[in-house]
Amino acid sequence: MQDETNDAIDELHAMLDRAAVVVGFTGAGISTESGVPDFRTPGSPWMVHKPIPYAAFAASREARIEAWRRKFAMDDHFAGAGPNRGHRALARLVSEGRSPGIITQNIDGLHQASGIPDERIVELHGNGTYAVCLTCGWRHELAAIRPAFEATGEPPSCIVCGGDVKSATISFGQAMPQLQMQRAHALTLQADLFLVVGSSLVVFPAATIPVIAKRNGAKLVIVNREPTELDAIADLVVRAEIGPALGRLAG
Repeated sequence: MQDETNDAIDELHAMLDRAAVVVGFTGAGISTESGVPDFRTPGSPWMVHKPIPYAAFAASREARIEAWRRKFAMDDHFAGAGPNRGHRALARLVSEGRSPGIITQNIDGLHQASGIPDERIVELHGNGTYAVCLTCGWRHELAAIRPAFEATGEPPSCIVCGGDVKSATISFGQAMPQLQMQRAHALTLQADLFLVVGSSLVVFPAATIPVIAKRNGAKLVIVNREPTELDAIADLVVRAEIGPALGRLAG
């Protein structure tokens, strides 16, 4: 079994060497190796601090208070998490001009921390490292919000228009960001190798993106510890931890 895994990793790097344009698509699995919990692992803190649905957040002051309490409780679980070899490998592909950008389902900001510029990252589910006003879109920093919330217990209001302020993530029931979906589609069509890293490919519409790449003629490679819904159409499946699989690229 280990020999098969090693052979698959060798083939992965051979395919990366042959590829002209690599587009990475990442899910929670790339960040669990940095200590960021995912949603599905039994005992995950996400099951204790479940995100508040968007409709409830928008409708109720009490829900907004609870949402911010849970937000900061979850932040404490992965405080200090940093990019790992998987993040650094993808960052190297971007910095060397071999990849025009990364599409991610993650909200942890670790791709930015690995050195990939914001404009080269498409965040399908938003970003949990800052907040935005739901009315005017003004960006608010968590470093200012948290002390005020912990001192008063009141949910934050926009300093510009007074609207409700929410973590810049896409909550359950909130519309997917159309601009980010359009950017993801355009990026996907550039790929001749589409590299899925650490995603179970069960969350839609994000999970349709690798299919678009495959139909457009790209080679599809999936690196994930567990089987995915798209393994059957992949050109290569690497069933391994992400750090060891991509580590050669990280240097």
